Amino acid sequence: MNTSLRPSCLLHTGSAIALTLALSGCSKEKVEKAPKTTASVACQAAGDDCKRFTLLHTNDHHGRFWHGPRGEYGMAARKTILDQIRKEVAEQGGETLLLSGGDINTGVPESDLQDAEPDFIGMNHLGYDAMAVGNHEFDNPLTVMDKQRGWSKFPWLSANIYRQVDGEWQRYFEPYKLFEVQGLKLAVVGLTTEQTADIGNPEFVEAFKFTSPQDEAQGILAELEEKYQPDLVFGLTHMGHYENGVHGSNAPGDVALAKSLKPGQIQAIIGGHSQLPVCMEGETGKYVKDYGRDEPCKPDRQNGTWIMQAYEWGKFVGRADFEYYGGKLHLAHYELVPVNTETKFGSYYPPHMLTPKDPETLELLRPYQRNGQMKLREEIGVAKANFIGERKAVRYQATPLGIMIAHAQTQLSVPADFGIMNSGGIRTTIKKGPIRYRDVLEVLPFSNSVTVAEMNGAELKKYLSKVALMTQGSGGFAHFSGIKMTVDCKAKDVDINTVGDKPFKLEDNYRFTLPSYNAAGGNKYPKLKEKARDTGFIDADMLYQFIKKHDTLDPVDYDRAKDVRYINSRNSDGCGG
Repeated sequence: MNTSLRPSCLLHTGSAIALTLALSGCSKEKVEKAPKTTASVACQAAGDDCKRFTLLHTNDHHGRFWHGPRGEYGMAARKTILDQIRKEVAEQGGETLLLSGGDINTGVPESDLQDAEPDFIGMNHLGYDAMAVGNHEFDNPLTVMDKQRGWSKFPWLSANIYRQVDGEWQRYFEPYKLFEVQGLKLAVVGLTTEQTADIGNPEFVEAFKFTSPQDEAQGILAELEEKYQPDLVFGLTHMGHYENGVHGSNAPGDVALAKSLKPGQIQAIIGGHSQLPVCMEGETGKYVKDYGRDEPCKPDRQNGTWIMQAYEWGKFVGRADFEYYGGKLHLAHYELVPVNTETKFGSYYPPHMLTPKDPETLELLRPYQRNGQMKLREEIGVAKANFIGERKAVRYQATPLGIMIAHAQTQLSVPADFGIMNSGGIRTTIKKGPIRYRDVLEVLPFSNSVTVAEMNGAELKKYLSKVALMTQGSGGFAHFSGIKMTVDCKAKDVDINTVGDKPFKLEDNYRFTLPSYNAAGGNKYPKLKEKARDTGFIDADMLYQFIKKHDTLDPVDYDRAKDVRYINSRNSDGCGG
């Protein structure tokens, strides 16, 4: 497995990072000492009967074709790493496949405003062999989806998505793709979360039927065996990985799929959707806590099937080195190769340690980045007066801007009953006059995705007794939309009157939105874990869509601070410090 990566040039087991460090100032002598992934003793003993190949994978790209402001991730640096791994594998007599777990769409305005053309063109350039269809591929009209498929020089795979043609339900995507690697016949089967029907835009998913991935897998495996007799079968999914299969309010994911089949019937599942580094703690079925870029990563194994996922946004490239001998597949080596990503402590590589960006990829994608930047100047609406967003205001009292943001985030394809917005996520004022997309990004610069949580009334009352009492002046001080309640700052309790203009009941169920940062425990909010689902929609993009839809906005329409009353406090605007 990999060792720690530090300025002293300690290297990962594979040589992708060795090249990075070599080009970043580490000495040639140290780079040449980097150990390579060599065949195992058993593989060497098997001689020519041992076939070696490498699966590379990413997932949940969400528009990150260009690198971030600190040089983090981006397709150009990813290309450097992919090229070096491919070179290394080829020199050792192996072959590679590059797979994507889907969700190419939605997340960065420069991509969204161009229908993700740079992302799909970039994937062609990076040499992707196949991708799973993600739920966010349905964020756009069918005409856009078909255009994106036309751009793609690789297949979109999903066996469980159907559309009616002349009254008959037919698969809309290829269910699988066959590859010949090292003389072996590999079948890659695509599957998509059936929850797409519920979380996708109703206007765009209503023409489709999303069936059970577990049921479809059974039929596809039988079909493959009858027609092609593949040596190996891999799942390429966008379903989510959940510890020990406990998926909460989410649809069953990769673990449930593996457990539904005969042991080892699918050799490995390359996944996406839950946007996690699937790195497990021993045999517990639990994740390594706060996985960081410099740590070894052991993928999950359930019912004889390896399950892998490489976090999100191209922060890592998953690398699985396989050996096939004696009629069985063996995982010889696995790592998540970081692409200029941050540590678990929040720091990025210093400039001299950054993976070099491939010049050809930069040249290919730069015009798209420039065009996207031009589109950010687009006028999307008009503010009739200032929407105040200064720290000294939003962290001490609910403002129309915070309430509007909270409300905008409830306007999902499946609307929520109310919304919560932390004041620390609001960074500036929307000034009176024309509103441009760039203004939205200055208000919400952190690219938090919007999370949906579901609770019954009793659970909600307990949760809000923590959130609503966040101290004034802190980034956790909350703005609410769609709920009326009284907050007792002394008793540390809330009395909820209405939710979504309906009387509150302890036995009823409620949906609410909040930033993913807070759902994960940021600002000391209670961690929601299985009660929450990351929608993948980015806060700034949702506010952009909301403003564009409403055109002219007046702060008076969102002056609903009195919906939340604070009592037993030094002032009526919140619980004082």
